[in-house]
Amino acid sequence: MLEKLESDFPEHQPRPAGAPQALAGIKVVDFTHFIAGPFATMILADMGADVIKIEAPGRGDDFRQYPPVHPELAQGAPFLWSNRNKRSVALDLKTPEGLEVARALVASADVVVENFSTGVMERFGLDYESCRKANPELVYCSVSAYGREGAFADRLGFDPIAQAESGFVSMNGYADRQGVRALSPVMDISTAMMAANAILGALVARERTGRGQAVEVALFDNAVLMTGYATLQHVFSGAEPQRHGNTSPDTCPSGVFEAQDGSFYINCGNNKIFQRLMTQVLERPDVAADPAYASGRERSQRREVLFALLGEAFAKQPWSHWQSRMRAAGVPCGQVRSVGEAIRSPEARERRLVTRIPHPQVGWVPNMALPIRYSRTPIADPVAAPTVGQHTQEVLREALGYDEQRFAALARAGAFGLLFPHPRPWPTRAGARTPPARRHDQPHAARPGRRGRHRRDRLLPPRPVARRGVQARAQGHPRRLRRRGP
Repeated sequence: MLEKLESDFPEHQPRPAGAPQALAGIKVVDFTHFIAGPFATMILADMGADVIKIEAPGRGDDFRQYPPVHPELAQGAPFLWSNRNKRSVALDLKTPEGLEVARALVASADVVVENFSTGVMERFGLDYESCRKANPELVYCSVSAYGREGAFADRLGFDPIAQAESGFVSMNGYADRQGVRALSPVMDISTAMMAANAILGALVARERTGRGQAVEVALFDNAVLMTGYATLQHVFSGAEPQRHGNTSPDTCPSGVFEAQDGSFYINCGNNKIFQRLMTQVLERPDVAADPAYASGRERSQRREVLFALLGEAFAKQPWSHWQSRMRAAGVPCGQVRSVGEAIRSPEARERRLVTRIPHPQVGWVPNMALPIRYSRTPIADPVAAPTVGQHTQEVLREALGYDEQRFAALARAGAFGLLFPHPRPWPTRAGARTPPARRHDQPHAARPGRRGRHRRDRLLPPRPVARRGVQARAQGHPRRLRRRGP
């Protein structure tokens, strides 16, 4: 497993030394599992936030066991894909001591993200109303299935269920058979993107108002949105979207064609593209000038005849011939690839989408980059997903100021699980062993007290001093309010 990693994928290129990070200084306490929640918090971690993943001792996030599982990592490829750049803290939330630590972390956090079933966080006393009493500036994001309130709040949700109930499945596949789901967890991934965007918006609002808020993103809501403009097409016409396979009901010709050596897709999204396809690529000005093919509607009515004409022409030359001609003519086209072919393609290599990053146990692991490129605040260098509880001692020391005795007492009480090892000694004198190096290029300052008193690691300037509710008229920040004072 991973034997060809070094030959197939380049090593990750580090970000410029000393470059700032968009979310440096933002602390996220992450109570999420599976895909939608963890992928959202990973986006924040990639932007520089300190994401502290709270996991059950021992087993951790169940997503760790999704295959294929590397025997030396004891976690699978899907977990690595969605949990890089995080620190893992193992807490038994069923013990008073574990809950005490969780509440202390929340009290010092900027953001909390959770995707438990409705009611779980309330039973732990970690719901928004409870958390904001200790931390009014907290941004608290819940990723739910059907919402936290209402008749369906108790329902569980997974990506395939959301695809089915949103109408997404009914739109995909071929007309002569049952609709099909997308194998990729498109609803989970898009819900994660929505959640990350919502959190960023709430953080901007907090900078302007000095107040946090609750944020909710529901998987079902997002899934309905992911059916695209088909929702309003149905409302306008009353017609249900039909399955068209690889063709499009809105544009023609759009679909899969066969060259001599393989399949490719073209998309004639408007009349000008069709004209260029016929005149510059296929050298058929007669077809381009034929009134029967003048508009997308007319071409769609003659789809079979037009596709037969195109198929016969494309079969005469290899893909490389057609690709170069269509690229020169400005006709959108692309080779139909497998996932393996896609991540090893020239385009993926040019964009350095898949690289290898160091790992202390297996040497290298693969990394799939976010499609975000910042010019001034580059994405954080990727650090492989942690093991369960890997950073428990480190986080409690840095974030909460717990000393060795406090940590040992919590361990004996079962806060970190019954099998948690005896804590390692912390440095107490010159020459003593130092703790492991920080995982980010910008260390996170210890925050033993309430959030808002430590702004030296922020990109924004300090807030001007003013009473709460009074506008601060400092230069460049005419409407900023003071954060909580001492």
